[in-house]
Amino acid sequence: MKKLLEISLGVVTSVGGFLEVGSMATAAQAGAAFGFQLIWAIVLGTICIIFLVEMAGRFAAMSHHTISEGIRERFGFNVFLWPLLVVLLVNFMVLSAEIGGVAIALELATGIGFQWWALPVSLLAWLLLWKGTFGFIEKGVSVLGLVTLCFVVGAVMLKPDWTAVAGSAVPSLPAHDAINYWFMAASILGASISPYLFMFYSSGAIEDKWDESHLGANRAIAGLGMTFGGTISIGVLIIAALVLATHGIDQVDDYHQLPLMLIPIFGFWGFVLFVASLAIACFGAALEVGLQQAYLVAQGFGWTWGEDRKPRDDPGFSAVYTASLFLAAIPIMLGLDPLRLTIFSMAVTAASLPLTVVPFLFLLNDERYVGEHRNGIISNAAVVFIIALAFVLAVVTIPLQIFGGT
Repeated sequence: MKKLLEISLGVVTSVGGFLEVGSMATAAQAGAAFGFQLIWAIVLGTICIIFLVEMAGRFAAMSHHTISEGIRERFGFNVFLWPLLVVLLVNFMVLSAEIGGVAIALELATGIGFQWWALPVSLLAWLLLWKGTFGFIEKGVSVLGLVTLCFVVGAVMLKPDWTAVAGSAVPSLPAHDAINYWFMAASILGASISPYLFMFYSSGAIEDKWDESHLGANRAIAGLGMTFGGTISIGVLIIAALVLATHGIDQVDDYHQLPLMLIPIFGFWGFVLFVASLAIACFGAALEVGLQQAYLVAQGFGWTWGEDRKPRDDPGFSAVYTASLFLAAIPIMLGLDPLRLTIFSMAVTAASLPLTVVPFLFLLNDERYVGEHRNGIISNAAVVFIIALAFVLAVVTIPLQIFGGT
């Protein structure tokens, strides 16, 4: 019964971690612009994150190391420094986008400009990290994140052509606007395979003192939780494809357009559900990304770390998430468009994936860390293929988006 409860809570946590501003925004924009056509990108991203999350939990349980500690120990600090710096930068952009997502939700709810909400959101997130425990951060906010299931319910209520939906799980060439199509594919993959998610997961496994007995629960959490999260993302895309197009919106360039997805389905409560989904999903992700910044630096430099410790017992760890949260609020306070930041940061995330995933795969094939529980051929091949695809799409399309190539 204890293991069953652990799995249930882990699945809920996985949903809370998977679906955040990046997944919601990229899925909505893809649905509005290309209908069901980019469902395949969500499917591939979900498959990849299932493998990576399972690997992260297995690595932590068998080696009693986090991913950051493993890379630093296996390859040396000079090699680890590069992924450290890149992931810190990418996480900073993602954290700023998450704060912006909460701020937009509060603007929708109150009419007060999102810029004014950035600092209060950061302050509340900091207070929860400063006073809270890992269990509260991991499970408390994630349970509230189940409100995002409204997108799955809404998608079913719209009665889409399920044959067309299933067919879109197979990659296809774009019918129009090829550059934007492939850029959106890269952004969806980046949103689905964010390094902070599987790196945070490995830190959480160490916080929860996992060992070899947790391997079965880990597989269930990775498979069920990430599939559940991917299903919600597909729900967002389906609704955007069926609802926004009928309102003449084929390009989502403003968060204020997004509540239109649920209003035709649920009426006034659709607006409420969207605002709640955006606020809770983004706030939960902001907590996780802020905490992951602290994990990354503390583990990289060998500091004392742990969310369950008092701040006075790990001052460096606490200082990093404090600085990260308040610095990430600055771009939003200055009026940077949260939606544009979100889409761009997800594509940059895709471009940066090899720096974290490749050394991690070496660790998962090293008997010194995982013993007989090394990766199999299928898991290695699947992750390498999807990461390579995301990287190529990102590095090709990001310059074209920036410089307006055709």
